[in-house]
Amino acid sequence: MTRAKKTWPALVALVALVLAACGGNGATETPETPETQAPETTAEPFVFGMILVGPQDDRGWSQAHFEGGKYVEEKMGAQMIVIDKVNPADRPDTSVEQVVDQMVEQGAQLIFATSDDMKDGILAAAKAHPDVPMIWSSGDSAWDIGKAYAGLPNLGNIMGQMEYGKMMAGCAAALKTETGSIGYLGPLINDETRRLTNSAYLGARYCYENYRGLNPDDLTFSVNWIGFWFNIPGVTLDPTQVTNDFFDGGADVVISGIDTTEALVRAGQRSAAGEKVWAVPYDYEGACAEAPEVCLGVPYFNWGPSYLEVARSVADGTFEATFQWVGPDWSDINNPDTSAIGFEFGEGLGDARADLEDFIAGLASGEIDLWVGPLNYQDGTPFLAAGEKATDLQIWYMPQLLEGMIGASSAE
Repeated sequence: MTRAKKTWPALVALVALVLAACGGNGATETPETPETQAPETTAEPFVFGMILVGPQDDRGWSQAHFEGGKYVEEKMGAQMIVIDKVNPADRPDTSVEQVVDQMVEQGAQLIFATSDDMKDGILAAAKAHPDVPMIWSSGDSAWDIGKAYAGLPNLGNIMGQMEYGKMMAGCAAALKTETGSIGYLGPLINDETRRLTNSAYLGARYCYENYRGLNPDDLTFSVNWIGFWFNIPGVTLDPTQVTNDFFDGGADVVISGIDTTEALVRAGQRSAAGEKVWAVPYDYEGACAEAPEVCLGVPYFNWGPSYLEVARSVADGTFEATFQWVGPDWSDINNPDTSAIGFEFGEGLGDARADLEDFIAGLASGEIDLWVGPLNYQDGTPFLAAGEKATDLQIWYMPQLLEGMIGASSAE
């Protein structure tokens, strides 16, 4: 995708002509440069829709997308239409297709559907509105080497390579655990959640062995799935109770894979009662604020730059429905304007931060590559032979957890 280019010399010439036509006396204001230019504005602001699966202030997945939309508003002078809590529990009578219809009626020129759970709805909506560009975040409908879908030239995909962030989360947990036991609070079970959970496990094993000097086979890594991306009373397991179960069972670090911050909040409460426990939240840069003293850090998504690029392409007529699996900016993973994946170091990490920074540097240089065999699936069948590197397809469509992990690989 190409970004719109600004012709500054032409702009300067135009300003001079206008001043001359108005009888200017030769005194002119210095025109703005690209560095000082105000946000892009038009007579009619660019309008886009943002469909969130959870609350826009959940301190997790949905808030990260919401903040990405605010970034687009700021940079383009655009207008965002937001509908949050679009899920069967909060809005049982509202479908994604209905929300898209409403947003298009309100003038939306671009739609972001921000959950794997919205798959059927956004596919139907894209077919119903073929002239409206849409993005199904975390999906793979535009991946020409992925699973086959009906041709939808107006539906693209964006997903951050959170596999790296989860490796960092697993490493942080392994650097800090004193019991040698880590819990992973999982949402529902699918290809995405399996590959992210596996990434955390690989990061934990690597750092337990290479920085702690301990046998990675002695590390306990247990996974429990609540059944959805966040708590739905009466439908999912209670994430607070699952977190308690991990701690009561001997884990002293819980890594969260759900959209909200229950694991961190509970760790903070138990720490205040005198226990030595920690947690790693997920998704949102500011999540550690819920309990900073026990937070080891948070791997987070930064949707703003990618969303801005898409919005600009729609505005200038160059939009193409592509699959984008966007990685960190390894020169500065926390750069808000360039990096899709970041890691905010937590107060609870303490002196272990130096080792985690070294691990991240190894990922950045390619010196550390954890998707290399020998690796087996949980049932013992081969995943990667010795020295074999995983392909993108093998990572994206992860059918099982890995050997050595405790927990279910499927919901069946």
